[in-house]
Amino acid sequence: MSNLIKIGLGGGCHWCTEAVFQLLKGVARVQQGWIASEGENTAFSEAIIVRYDPKIIDLKTLVVIHLRTHKSTVKLSMRDKYRSAIYTNSKSQSAEVIAIIKELQAQFEQLIITKTLPFIEFKESDEMFQNYYQNNPTKPFCRTYIDPKLRLLLTKFRKNIALEAVPHLTISSGNN
Repeated sequence: MSNLIKIGLGGGCHWCTEAVFQLLKGVARVQQGWIASEGENTAFSEAIIVRYDPKIIDLKTLVVIHLRTHKSTVKLSMRDKYRSAIYTNSKSQSAEVIAIIKELQAQFEQLIITKTLPFIEFKESDEMFQNYYQNNPTKPFCRTYIDPKLRLLLTKFRKNIALEAVPHLTISSGNN
């Protein structure tokens, strides 16, 4: 599909980020791995590449969901491994993301630390780790870290979720 747009997202564990974006209507593909940028951000950091259809889900919605599903206002000790970033593929995409984050800042009590960085290189995760939540929904890691993010999606972004994408999802009632 030539109408798909690519963007990179990093912030927390790529298993978590992958699970969140796999559930969204308009997201055609999610690749989990590590992204490197430039300058002080040349080291690879856990992230995903999202390919989406802007006629179904827009960039602003993707950015809002990204900022709300990881600690986008917290300077963690492991930010090198879990860089809070949006990796863009053009100057115009970068300008759009910067404007969106600036607009959204008013909705956050603390300063958003998420960086807008140029996408330079990607290394995909080993196949055994891809689709981690889809393949392991009952594992303790998924219950502890991913389910709360999916619960937030169901609460705040239900209209953007392809509910049929995860038929075993039991968190809609708040149970886990």
